[in-house]
Amino acid sequence: MKKSAIVMSIIFALGAGTITAQQMTKNGETPVAVKNAFKKEYPQVKKVSFDDEHGTYEAEFKLNDKDISVTYKADGTKIETETSMKVSELPKNVVSYIAAKKYGKIKEAARIVKADGSVVYEAEVSKGDLLFNGNGSFQKLSVKAD
Repeated sequence: MKKSAIVMSIIFALGAGTITAQQMTKNGETPVAVKNAFKKEYPQVKKVSFDDEHGTYEAEFKLNDKDISVTYKADGTKIETETSMKVSELPKNVVSYIAAKKYGKIKEAARIVKADGSVVYEAEVSKGDLLFNGNGSFQKLSVKAD
């Protein structure tokens, strides 16, 4: 009888630990809900790194020779997907705007798709990131901190 009580206690403790681990994060661990949401959407991706971005979680990986980052809420709800792109792939009016305003050379470019399906283009210049809506109209400049 003693052996079965010990075995049951161990099983209960292990089960309770598993449930707690799935519901909580500690020490910067990525929530299970985030990892599961990522695996469901990108089952083909084997190498991914997760970063805690002040309460949201960013998964960074490569797919089809593109750098991609997907941002999630702690409950696994997707916020946005950012995909790198060639500067030459930016809408022409984005490139024209940057040239006309003399922001300089575009270092990097990305296409961001928000959870609601809206598209934002990002162009990195020396001053910071310029953001444009899906039609290529200027939205804002996020200035880099020195």
